[in-house]
Amino acid sequence: MLQLLEQSQHLLTHIPLTFKRYLFDQIKWNNRLIGVKGARGTGKTTMLLQWLKMQNLPVTQAAYFSLDDLYFSHNYLKETIRNFYLQGGKILVLDEVHKYPNWSAEIKNCYDFFPDLKIIFTGSSVIDISKQEGDLSRRALIYELPGLSYREYLSMKGIIHMPAIDLENLLTNAADYKNQLPADFRPLKHFNDYLRFGYYPFALEDTDSAHQRINQLVRTIVEYDMAELKEFDIRNAKKLLQLIYVIAQQVPFKPNITALAEKTGINRNSLNSYLYYLEQAKILSLLYPAGISTAKLQKPEKIYLNNTNLLFALSEEAAEQGAVRETFFLSQLAANHTVQMPKQGDFLVNKKYTFEVGGKNKTEAQIKGINHAFVVRDDIETPVGNNLPLWMFGGMC
Repeated sequence: MLQLLEQSQHLLTHIPLTFKRYLFDQIKWNNRLIGVKGARGTGKTTMLLQWLKMQNLPVTQAAYFSLDDLYFSHNYLKETIRNFYLQGGKILVLDEVHKYPNWSAEIKNCYDFFPDLKIIFTGSSVIDISKQEGDLSRRALIYELPGLSYREYLSMKGIIHMPAIDLENLLTNAADYKNQLPADFRPLKHFNDYLRFGYYPFALEDTDSAHQRINQLVRTIVEYDMAELKEFDIRNAKKLLQLIYVIAQQVPFKPNITALAEKTGINRNSLNSYLYYLEQAKILSLLYPAGISTAKLQKPEKIYLNNTNLLFALSEEAAEQGAVRETFFLSQLAANHTVQMPKQGDFLVNKKYTFEVGGKNKTEAQIKGINHAFVVRDDIETPVGNNLPLWMFGGMC
């Protein structure tokens, strides 16, 4: 265990505290068992290390262990936690828990046996906490961390620190929100950079290789993270990568399941399930008609990539502007809202608000006569009537 504690100390020493994700201030840190899910590359580890560092405790009392460390290939998690506790441990952050078999049962046992030990864990977005053998869902507070919003990207880059705005305020007070920002701030100046490589914090370290690293990220998720799903046959990983490629060239994709099965060689009966798992992995976003169940065997009406960075990284041709607009809107709203496909317009949010997304020529014709309907345009900085700037929807997280 000494080696694990040394690694923890090294990480905490070098973790920066200058920028924190929006979720940092929403987590109820006083809870004794906390789980944070999310796709690879979204900053879960950094966020938890930041919080751990701020506790200002010696590493023997507050430590970080990654469960994909080779140490856990021949040491039991439960015994490791017990030893840490007996030596005075108070707070333990466990990263990549899905890499350890039977992780939920052992964490549950430790939670029950050591009532004054706080455990915080992270896991892949593909894991379903409620289906784990230990069933931590009744004990743990579970949060999910998406990628960077446009607002967070601007803050992380040191361009501007904007306050977050909720959807209701955005729809009723968008002009006031814009007026709170410096007069010389040009929100569209940085927008295209965000669309290309601003969603994943790691991509900002080297934008020249960002798309290559995002391609590698997708492969890692499919070949390693999804292997943890009992329902997923890892022998189909290559077909699944082919499926992602086919969809990426045609998004927003209106699925013909039979044709898609033929193109990829995936059994038609398995295809809807695999689409569902790819959504859980935050590679795809599935849009269902309003009023339709989103069960994994239900065919979606449209398929999008999860975010615009994936769109630019995986598309062989230049990304189509309409797809970029819609993908951005969906990625920003889907993090904390219900988004469906309405009979009229592009998106129905929270079963109440209808949005038509477009460019400078977009009119209200498609949403005429609909209550609570708005046009969202990517070419304006300031709201005009029912026409709202697309960039503003990146300010809610």
